[in-house]
Amino acid sequence: ICMDGKEINQGDEDLEFLLTGGELVKIRSRTWKKNRFYKLQEDCKTLWHESKKTFMRDQTFTIDDIESVRKGRQSEGLKKHTDPNMEELCFSIFFKGRKKNLDLMAASGDEASRWVRALEKIINNMRNLNRQQKREHWIINCMRKADKNADNQMNLKELKHFLRQINVEVDDTYAEEIFKKCDTSNSGSLEGAEIKHFYDLLTHREEIDVIYKQYALAEGQMSARDLLNFLLNEQREEATPEDAYTLIEKYEVDEIAKQKKQMTKDGFLMYLHHDDGSILNPAHKPVYQDMSQPLNHYYISSSHNTYLMEDQVKGPSSTEAYIRALMKSCRCVELDCWDGDSGEPVIYHGYTMTSKVRFKDVIQAIKEYAFKVRQAFHYVRDASTSDYPVILSLENHCSVEQQKLMAHHMISILGDALLTRPLGNTMPTNFPSPEELKGKFIIKGKRLNKLNAIFSNNSIIDEDTVSEEDEAADVKENGQKAKSKKTKMKLAKQLSDIVIYCKSVHFHGFEHARDNQDFYEMSSFKESKAFSLADTSATAFIHHNMDKLSRIYPAGSRTNSSNYNPVPMWNVGCQIVALNFQTPSKEMHLNQGRFLPNGFCGYVLKPEFQRSPSSQFDPGSLIKGPWLKRQTFHVMVISAQQLPKLNKDKAKSIVDPLVRVEIHGVPADNASKETHYIDNNGFNPMWNENFSFNIYVPELALVRFVVEDYDSTSQNDLIGQYCLPLTSVQKGYRHVPLLTKRGDVICSAGLFVHLMLIDAE
Repeated sequence: ICMDGKEINQGDEDLEFLLTGGELVKIRSRTWKKNRFYKLQEDCKTLWHESKKTFMRDQTFTIDDIESVRKGRQSEGLKKHTDPNMEELCFSIFFKGRKKNLDLMAASGDEASRWVRALEKIINNMRNLNRQQKREHWIINCMRKADKNADNQMNLKELKHFLRQINVEVDDTYAEEIFKKCDTSNSGSLEGAEIKHFYDLLTHREEIDVIYKQYALAEGQMSARDLLNFLLNEQREEATPEDAYTLIEKYEVDEIAKQKKQMTKDGFLMYLHHDDGSILNPAHKPVYQDMSQPLNHYYISSSHNTYLMEDQVKGPSSTEAYIRALMKSCRCVELDCWDGDSGEPVIYHGYTMTSKVRFKDVIQAIKEYAFKVRQAFHYVRDASTSDYPVILSLENHCSVEQQKLMAHHMISILGDALLTRPLGNTMPTNFPSPEELKGKFIIKGKRLNKLNAIFSNNSIIDEDTVSEEDEAADVKENGQKAKSKKTKMKLAKQLSDIVIYCKSVHFHGFEHARDNQDFYEMSSFKESKAFSLADTSATAFIHHNMDKLSRIYPAGSRTNSSNYNPVPMWNVGCQIVALNFQTPSKEMHLNQGRFLPNGFCGYVLKPEFQRSPSSQFDPGSLIKGPWLKRQTFHVMVISAQQLPKLNKDKAKSIVDPLVRVEIHGVPADNASKETHYIDNNGFNPMWNENFSFNIYVPELALVRFVVEDYDSTSQNDLIGQYCLPLTSVQKGYRHVPLLTKRGDVICSAGLFVHLMLIDAE
């Protein structure tokens, strides 16, 4: 994307279409349907639309705010407020965070398709910019905003406004000094080359200069040999001369230098801002692990109360919540099913004021989005959500008649993708692999009989009673209607028959499970029970998870949909560690970090010592074993770039950033260290602080970087964060992208660090 809208639209019909704009119908209800004019502004980053409200004459939102654009009546609002024959005319813009989606209708199907195609194109272009381009794009946008009279010049007052826009506090004397240095024409304003000079002064990276000069020995530039030395000595890569040539060819911006097999400082900065210079190992971005192991050998990204958008007392239930979880590669979703008044089963949080959504609509949304191609997060790969299986975890409180409807809807809507019998023609003794189950839906729930009944001619009655536990027995913690843990419920044969590899059973102890449970019989543990077992019987819990699945869920007392720490559960090999995806939190950051590598596919292979029957691993003990690989992790926090302003309403509000580095893993590895804070500089703060961490079990360790705005009188505010497994960290000088609390990319912001992992003797 070019920074100047006038340049970008030349020869691009889709961009020209957006820049010209057009009238669409905005839909809020059956009766509220208003014509509104929408157009892309010339920065090619902001969409403007008119508003009839006198106090809101102009309304805008940025391309970065958009999560997705969906053609047709995909939103709940459009399904409710428009007729099915308007399907081709409708589309919706869905936003990141809690901003309400925008439901729109065009005059024709072709026009709707054109809006969707053009918007998706510009969204993809923005997401495909490298960090250096995003940085430039952001700065130039701030310059444009500071140019109040739009004369393409910048006077001293506008320059001061611009500096506040980019989150840097500069005293008047220094601002005047910069201004005079650049105002070579003495005209009292900067324009053309003078603005370019000012931009170069502003974006100068002293720390990059130091590194580059240290290795650029060929007439002030890096030769291929110099670059190879840098890759070997600093980045600790097993690089060859061919690798150095490849990087020069890939990132060098100067054609003459490229011909000489040299890398300029600009090319070097470009390399550091791309995947090869990122903290996340590029080899770990696609699916790189063995996906042919049994299903229970993987951690599985899992959601609790998936239907909720907010809290679990009076928050809304929505199909959109399922879509959002699936688009984040969640591979186990929960459906809390109850009898609906109209004869159709519904999903909601029982005995509360949460709204209800039809079971049938949820299954339809899951079918459409479970394996759907999505616009990738910039720190992941371009791919579908995931091809690997999705588990539907049923909390069944329905009557037999509505259970039959549940089974009917799943069979008719999911079709061949629904697993209705074991793979193969004989009774299995172990789980199939994620690879074998690609594109399949697996039902977790109660079953009336053993799985081997499928391979015999013994028929059973249409319904029977089964014990009801799991979360249904945990309602008492909510202070809501309590249920006896020994309640019985009738189960329809039709629903029982489609439970194949995930039959829910009550947990009676590890010894009982080993002697009496088949591999496909699994238990759910509320967090207090699971944490107690992890503390007192860690090795037994790990061995239980070597041939069975375990699901952990938050306590019912978490009425605000808060989360527990998932790390201790992963430490004992639990696969389905279910979290409230709708709640942005540190725990969700750790979940996002755990599943970031391996193609962000929702499945991560557990370490070998959590899969081998001979293992005696205990996360609370440091006894010798293949898991004990002592290392020292050295982190130098060098600098940050373009941290966002937190209080945008106050023009003079500038952040005071500090950086905290956290290790999350086995108890002996857990640690946290932080830098000092820097006064009034969110644009280019520099720390140059060194930390070291002793690591004992690196295969279970996660690294989390946290940037906060220091406040002496109250809790620090989060600016950005990033989390990844220690085993996916690249050594050397690396850029760390930053994400919001909700896990969305902050396009221009990042950290610059130096990392070393040294094996202990």
